[in-house]
Amino acid sequence: MLWNAKNGELQVSGKTMDYVSFGTGEKTMVMLPGVGDGLKTVRGMAAAMAANYRQLAEEYTVYMFSRVRELTEGYTTRQMAEDLAEGMELLGLRDAYVVGVSMGGMIAQFLAIDHPEQVGRLALMVTEPRANDLIREVIGRWLAMAEEGDYGGIMTDTMERSYSEKYLRKIRKAYPLLIRMGGPKDFTRFRIQAEACLNHDAMDLLGQISCPTLVIGGEQDRIVGAEASRELARRIPGSKLYMYPDYGHGLYDEAKDLLPRLKHFGRKE
Repeated sequence: MLWNAKNGELQVSGKTMDYVSFGTGEKTMVMLPGVGDGLKTVRGMAAAMAANYRQLAEEYTVYMFSRVRELTEGYTTRQMAEDLAEGMELLGLRDAYVVGVSMGGMIAQFLAIDHPEQVGRLALMVTEPRANDLIREVIGRWLAMAEEGDYGGIMTDTMERSYSEKYLRKIRKAYPLLIRMGGPKDFTRFRIQAEACLNHDAMDLLGQISCPTLVIGGEQDRIVGAEASRELARRIPGSKLYMYPDYGHGLYDEAKDLLPRLKHFGRKE
């Protein structure tokens, strides 16, 4: 398959974890998606992810992991990091370059804290060390929509909060199609992950992260806020901070220099 894209699943402590992999590079990168994983996992998405991130495919073999399918009430970001650590161990992945986006960044924090041998480098994008007032407001709205089964509302609010007006003008016409493609029949998985974001708190443990770390944020972030990225950088020893002045939470779709920036950080000694 193009870019060596593969779909897979693992049995992690009796639970099933979906993942995809692509690329042929000697170095390993692990990517962790945001809370949207609660609406749709990476299952069957290998070719699409490989196409989106093909710039990484020659230098890295990339693995993208979903949370386990069997999430239960009260599941935490730290438990999700434990599942991830076990999944990585099963695949023989150590000293990886771990890139966590939004909620994925919350999980990545605990992976680096509790399993430093598995994280050689760390990139934390548009994420936070602890739930703040802004994300409580935003996720509270999404949880209310989930209670009503309002997938369209969640998707529309997420996109409107994530992107610049210039980008939104290009994609708003596609909203009806994206919504018609359909959300989950049951929002339990989304709700559990959203609540895990609200309960995430690694603030007082961030000083234990010892690997080279890059924190990337957006000054226009209307989901976790710009200050969350600055707080992470202050708390993680020796970390580097880069803030995109014109982008928000969806900078991973808008910033054309993002993947080159990630690759550059991965090459540094």
